[in-house]
Amino acid sequence: MDTKALLEQLLQSGQTLLDKGRDIAEEKLNIPAEGEQRDAMLDGMKKGAVAAGALALLLGTRGGRAVTGTALKLGSVAALGGMAWKAYQDWAQGSGQAPAGKPLDQLDGEALNRRSAQIIRAMIAAAKADGHIDEEEKKRIDQQIAEMNLVDGATDFIASELDKPLNIHDVVEGVDDPEAAVEIYLASRMVVDVDNIPERIYLKSLARELKLSDELVARLDKVVQSS
Repeated sequence: MDTKALLEQLLQSGQTLLDKGRDIAEEKLNIPAEGEQRDAMLDGMKKGAVAAGALALLLGTRGGRAVTGTALKLGSVAALGGMAWKAYQDWAQGSGQAPAGKPLDQLDGEALNRRSAQIIRAMIAAAKADGHIDEEEKKRIDQQIAEMNLVDGATDFIASELDKPLNIHDVVEGVDDPEAAVEIYLASRMVVDVDNIPERIYLKSLARELKLSDELVARLDKVVQSS
């Protein structure tokens, strides 16, 4: 299975859902087509948006996960890799270290597929962190996935990951460089609702297992919060 293509589809579908939500909100709120008033109203919408990544919307509570003010508008693999790399570089330079590894968008072949699979698994695990997905929810998710026309093998791959017991060691297995760790944390942080205690605990455990410093985690959290 082309897991890079699957990750791209999931990120793009998340961006499409966010854009649709924004367009509906603009219509209902009668936001002007241009000018300072439009900019001010859209800025307010951004700060209070109920949004998350594609998997958060797919795997969330009925009607979609309400993750307010923490959405990363990532519409592509390049955007995810670029944001993670920038935050990691800034932290490394401030800490007097040299960045190690390659960002997602600079990989190719099997290395790219492997990293993409790691990120998708991490996002699914994060979405399961509060333990709310029951059989009824799985049926709804299966229906939504079927309607997305994902790449061959994607439905079985996602179903398999959903059925697995949550195990943070499986999420971090094979993470072999700091850049991969940063991308996995950032993708997971995009999905997690930090106001939900089990999810917040999971995220802290993930950062610890990925061996990310408190300073780097704080920088990545800031990237999400300001997006």
